[in-house]
Order: sequence, then C-alpha cells, then structure tokens
Amino acid sequence: MNHRYRSLTPGEIEQLERAGNYADDWSAVRVADSFCPKCLRNNILEGYVTLGEQSTVVNSTLRNCSVGADADIRDVRLLSDYVLGDRVTLFNIGEMTGGGRPHALEVMNENGGRAIVPFAGMTIGDAYMWARYRGRKVFMQRLEEFTDKLTDESRVGDCCTVKNTTCIRNVTIQSTEADRTVVDSCITLIDGVVGYGCTLEHGVIAERFLLGEHVHLEFGLRLNDTVVGDNSTLARCEVGNSVIFPAHEQHHNNSFLIAGLIMGQSNIAAGGTIGSNHNSRTADNELAAGRGFWPGLCCSFKHSSRFASYCLLAKGDYPAELDIKLPFALVNNNVSKDQLEVMPAYWWMYNMYAMDRNSKKFAKRDKRVVKAQHIEFDNLAPDTAEEILGGMELLRQWMGKGGTVFAEGMEKSKRPTVVLKAAEGLKAYEEMLVFYAMKTLEGGESKVERGECREWVNIGGQLVAGPDMERLIADVESGVIGSWAQVHERMDALWQAYPAQRAAHAYGVLCRLAGVDALTDALWQHYRQRYADIQADIEKQKVASRRKDDENPFRNMTYWDSAERDAVLQ
Repeated sequence: MNHRYRSLTPGEIEQLERAGNYADDWSAVRVADSFCPKCLRNNILEGYVTLGEQSTVVNSTLRNCSVGADADIRDVRLLSDYVLGDRVTLFNIGEMTGGGRPHALEVMNENGGRAIVPFAGMTIGDAYMWARYRGRKVFMQRLEEFTDKLTDESRVGDCCTVKNTTCIRNVTIQSTEADRTVVDSCITLIDGVVGYGCTLEHGVIAERFLLGEHVHLEFGLRLNDTVVGDNSTLARCEVGNSVIFPAHEQHHNNSFLIAGLIMGQSNIAAGGTIGSNHNSRTADNELAAGRGFWPGLCCSFKHSSRFASYCLLAKGDYPAELDIKLPFALVNNNVSKDQLEVMPAYWWMYNMYAMDRNSKKFAKRDKRVVKAQHIEFDNLAPDTAEEILGGMELLRQWMGKGGTVFAEGMEKSKRPTVVLKAAEGLKAYEEMLVFYAMKTLEGGESKVERGECREWVNIGGQLVAGPDMERLIADVESGVIGSWAQVHERMDALWQAYPAQRAAHAYGVLCRLAGVDALTDALWQHYRQRYADIQADIEKQKVASRRKDDENPFRNMTYWDSAERDAVLQ
C-alpha cells in the first residue's frame, strides 16, 4: 500500500453519523483523498483507523486498523490491530485481532527443544534450519536476532478473501492479486503465518503454524505447532509438532501425525497413526522420514524411527522402532513369520509407472507465483543417489554372509529382518544410478568437472551441498550474513549453482560405478548405450503396469463395458 491519508471534514463526519457510524474519536480516523462516506454504514470505529479510497465497511467494528483501497468489509464483529492490503474482502467474521508476532511453534519434538518463531516471508528451509541445527548455539542465537529485527504487525495481503470464520487471532495472511489466498468457513486460526495462494476452508482449526505457498487445509483439519510445505494438502486429520516439506498429502479422518520430520513428496494414507505412542517416560521422541515417504493403509509405528527416501510401508502395526536404511524400499511386518521384511528398490522393480509419474506430477502441480522455497522434485537426485550408494554397500555386506539375507540395525528387536530379492535390488540400484547420472548429463559431454560432493542436505526441499551449508552457517555466526534476507540471497545463489554441482555429482557417480577417476570415451559410450536400454525398459514397464490395471477383471467388473470405463477413467 502507498496511500496518502487526511482528516475527515465536518461534513463527512456528519454524513457518517447519519449513516449509523460511531467513533470514539473522529480525529483519530484518517481517510484517502477519494474517500467515499456513503460506503460506511452502521460501524463502530475505535482508536486509530485509516481507510483507503473506495473502501466499503458495513455492520462492523474496527479498532486500530489500516484498511487499503477498494476493500469490502461486512459483518465483522471485531477487526483489531490489523493492516489490510488493497481489495481485501472480509465477510461474516466473529473476531479478527492482531497485535504482534505469533507465538513460537514447538516443532518436531513435543518437549519444545526445537521451538521456532514464524514470520511473514519465512521459508520452509528457514524453519527447518532453525529447528534442526540446535547443536550450533551461535547460529541459533543469530537466527533469533534476525527475527527480532522484523516487523511484528499482523497483516492481510492484497486481494485476500476471509469469510464465514469464527476467530482469527494474530495471524498474518500473505496474498497478492496474482497469488490470492482464501480463508472460508474456518473455526479458529491462532498464531500463524499463511503463505501466498493458500486455501483454508470448511472447519479448519489451526494454532501455532507456518504455511508455505499454495497449501490447502480443509474439512475439519486440526493443526498445531506445525510447518506445512508448499503445494501440500491436509484435511480431516490431526497433525501436530511437525515439520513437513513441500508436496505432502494427508487428507483422511483417521490419520494422525505427531512430532515428525517429513521431507516432502509424501502421502499419509487412512489409518496412519504416526507418533501415537512413545518409548520413554516423556514425549521427547521424534520421527524422521526422507522424501517420498508413503505409509500405506492402517500403518502404526513407534517413535523414534527413521526412514530413507521413498520408503513404502505395507499395512501393519509395527511393534518396534525402525531405521530403514534402504531407499525406494517396500517394508512389511510379516506377522505369520514374526519377521520384518524389506525389499530394496521396490519402486524401480515393480512400481515404475508411479515412480516416473511422481517425478513429473510434483513439478506439474506447482502453481506458485512466488517461489521463495526452491524445490528439487526429481526422485533421483544427489541426495537419493547417495542413499542408493549406501544401500548398495549394505546389501553387499549382508549378501556376503550366504543363504537368506538378513539385515542388521533396521529394527529395535531380537526378531530377524529379512532382505527380500537382495540380488535383484542390488542390480536395480545400479540401474537407477546410471539412469540418474545419464539423465542429468544428457546432451552434455563426458568431460565434466568431477570434484563432486558426497554429502547433501535437504533444506526445506532445496538440496544443498554439505560444505556449502557449513559455509552458510559459519557466515551467519561470524556476521557476514546479517539478516534473513541475506540468508535467502545465499540460498538463491546456491540454487543457481546447483545444476553444475548436480552434473559434477552425476559424473562422479558414473566414475564410482566404473571404478575409475575419469571416464574414457569408451566408458562414456558404454553408459550412453546403457541409458538408452534403460529408457526403453522403463517405457515397457510403464506400459505393462498400465496394461495390468486395464486387463484386471476385478477392476473392470463395475463397468458395463470398456466405453463406460474409458469415459470415467479418462
């Protein structure tokens, strides 16, 4: 907003009073030059109030507020201590009160040892860094100082719509004409920040929260002390004390997530009780899951547990803590044999259609206009490639002991953990690495600068090389970086450098697979042919996966004929 305000004229005050408006001090009311007195009817104005040009206010109470141009405010029982942008619509609201920065969020741990304070413009990566790097005390102190310098006004951005809502207290709502946010028919929103382009509707109750961009909350969701990443949908469920990275889906009545770090591109199915029990005398346990986490129907497992990227858990009640080190795996609790079973590379071997689709759909669904949080959407990237390399090493160790392949250290119990199809999984992992590396280098030359980084961290969806993250932390600690804005500038610069870093990493992966320091022309041609063969095989597997569905008589029996089926499923 950039408006000039003036005092009301005696004639305007008289006209306002005749229309049923009351002010405890008309001299504290300031208006734009083109203010329209006839647009205000039956209102109470308390304290300092500024009104933009052509703004309509009807049957409402405004206290210490600044209202932008072309606003439409009707039937708001109390609007207090808010700054509203232009073209904001407020309708039928019980209470909407600001007054300061939201309270701290106790994320990832119910004991509060990872508490963060949300602010407008905070990215998911900001929240994760603040919550995660607790061992770096100077870094933590500096982040707190950065936040203390920021404005603590409660704001509603341009073109935002809020209606039919009981209570909004100390919530900043970010919105623009191009990326509009809508709050409709919510019950309670307290102490939070709502990102651009979000939709909150149908009975949501949320307290102490941070929402990224284009987050959808609906249908009775109960949310507390949680960060929700961009492009995520939560509905009908209960989620608390968690940090959730972008592209998360959880919308079932009977799903429950407490004290978790879920690193995005994830889906919590119905019946999921994640964090429903603890294994110590206090609620101080945590759960950490890499990208692509997908517990199936009716999964229940204990804190503390950890999962590699793209873990798919079969239906079951998992009796002990888990540490699944193999990525892209299927995990099953085999009750009849009393053993935990893990199949490595399951997605690549048996779910290729979904694996290929997932990499594309997340990017395709990204409708953000303001993309403050950078996101790696591809399921094969430096982070997952390094997990695969680690998984291959584990498989070689376990397979060398002969017979049935038993894993070690993946469940806190005395029963066995059996690796299913270990040899096939090892081969699939190698194919996945070739595919990742050649897809990254496709169109390039074999003479790539190697110097690859082996350690990568996922900062809210953006992959950052470990040494770069250490430099960022050191620069914050030393004062080279002195604000959140400068943190964001550094993350932007790292994102610009990421393609070259990823290419160097991909080249290094091929060198490691070949056991050489640099690829010869012959090796390069070998991998180009391998890549072409793998691509052809992927297309066959995708077609086969779809054909399996199309030819399934049980799937088709609810349709009269193929014409009806094709019309419904198109």
